[in-house]
Amino acid sequence: MSQTFPVTSALDEEVARAELYGLLARLWYAAPDVGLLEAFQVAPTEAPAAGAFLEEPWRRLVGIGREMDAAALSDEYDALFGGIGKPEVFLFGSHYLSGFLNDKPLAKLRADLDQLGLAREETVPETEDHIAFLFEVMRYLIAGEDVEVANLTRQRAFFSTHIQPWLSSVCEAVSRHPKARFYAALAALTQGFGEVEAQGFDMLD
Repeated sequence: MSQTFPVTSALDEEVARAELYGLLARLWYAAPDVGLLEAFQVAPTEAPAAGAFLEEPWRRLVGIGREMDAAALSDEYDALFGGIGKPEVFLFGSHYLSGFLNDKPLAKLRADLDQLGLAREETVPETEDHIAFLFEVMRYLIAGEDVEVANLTRQRAFFSTHIQPWLSSVCEAVSRHPKARFYAALAALTQGFGEVEAQGFDMLD
């Protein structure tokens, strides 16, 4: 978490992007455990450059993470995204893109993942359009060693097709939910980071 904010070199900036995608994936997949909460206690909350766009949402997320314990965070996660039957908030892209789970957007995603040589592990119950899975793919496309796959062109194509069209919708759904506190802050950070990513990809043209 020490590289949460962009720093000086291009390499460090890419490391920061990959690490933030990884952290977001972890937090959207499950509530933070005791070890992660301990990391929040010592996480820096100031960006190297004053007024950085993500500084305030990051500071708010860390602050709330320091106030809540693992049990309370687990309860919040379950109240929002868990339970038996329909969750309060869906974390799957197909729901927002087509109105149905396991629909055409998921089929398109699986085809694109196949082209990238990626696939979901059989032990993972969630489908590939879960927001955490998509963020893990982005982390790989940034930090992977195979430059034929891990490059900016692939990152932009994947982000613009499978994340950007519904990211604001899921973040807004979480932010306005009355049971969301930590996850409302995470949604704000995620939405802000998505805006930074979209602007960066637009600059490639």
